[in-house]
Amino acid sequence: MEIVNFTPFSALAGGALIGLSACLLMLASGRIAGVSGILGGLLHPVPGERGWRIAFLIGLLLGPAAVGIAGGSVPAPSFQTGTLGMIAAGLLVGFGTRLGAGCTSGHGVCGLARLSRRSLAATLVFMIVAMTTVYVLRHIFGGS
Repeated sequence: MEIVNFTPFSALAGGALIGLSACLLMLASGRIAGVSGILGGLLHPVPGERGWRIAFLIGLLLGPAAVGIAGGSVPAPSFQTGTLGMIAAGLLVGFGTRLGAGCTSGHGVCGLARLSRRSLAATLVFMIVAMTTVYVLRHIFGGS
């Protein structure tokens, strides 16, 4: 049996911070905090858009460092697959992000908060595909 480290208070605090950052970005710039869109905007930059995009992405990377500096625990990532599996997963996520015209943060956090039907449909598809993938990999292919 697998032991799960369920931490509801830190999960609640993290979710609240994600929601707060999404609200602040919307209030400050009228932009949706969809990470794929923010990153994609750097590939085709619009004048005046580059600075906040870079700052947002750096903030995503510095968040765990800030938690560690503040004395919190930051678990080391562990991967259940090798390099080839990680490359395949990254490509599939990228493809799905383009196909769904956004990512889980844009649709799942910001879109659902705006009561967007398109975001609801996209989030349902994300979740169904994720659950199906885990089921197939663990129970049909016998992965851990």
